[in-house]
Amino acid sequence: MSTSLKKEFWDRVDDTRIGMLATDTARAIPMSHYADHDANCLWFITARDTDLAKSAQTGAAAEYLVTSKDEHLYARIDGTVQAVTDPAKLDELWNAFAAAWYKDGRKDDDVQLVRMDLKQAEVWLTGGSLSFLYEIAKANVTKQVPDAGEHGTIRF
Repeated sequence: MSTSLKKEFWDRVDDTRIGMLATDTARAIPMSHYADHDANCLWFITARDTDLAKSAQTGAAAEYLVTSKDEHLYARIDGTVQAVTDPAKLDELWNAFAAAWYKDGRKDDDVQLVRMDLKQAEVWLTGGSLSFLYEIAKANVTKQVPDAGEHGTIRF
């Protein structure tokens, strides 16, 4: 795994806001993430009564699937989730998107921070859909396998 793959992964995760988060006891649901490169983790804000929050209380294994809107990143990220009470972190992450879900804002008793500590990620970095179409056309003419971009596994 190249250092550039890890750097490019973080850069593209920063540009991607939504993925599908599942745990071993909670079905996959769409979630917004907040990346913390230094700590090798992702943060999420959810409601205390969700299956995700309940899983996080037990330190459950988790999988987060991310696809960037420009199709430059596809990733399957594995780790564990934990419920965290940290008012300073919540203040740091809080935004208008999170506020829309809670009647009393970040002071709402239903707000739960979830931290996903990353173990590894299988990553595909591509040039996007136009690049992919070009590679398919080229492969059909040259009879060579298309270049689908960089693929590898990052360990955290």
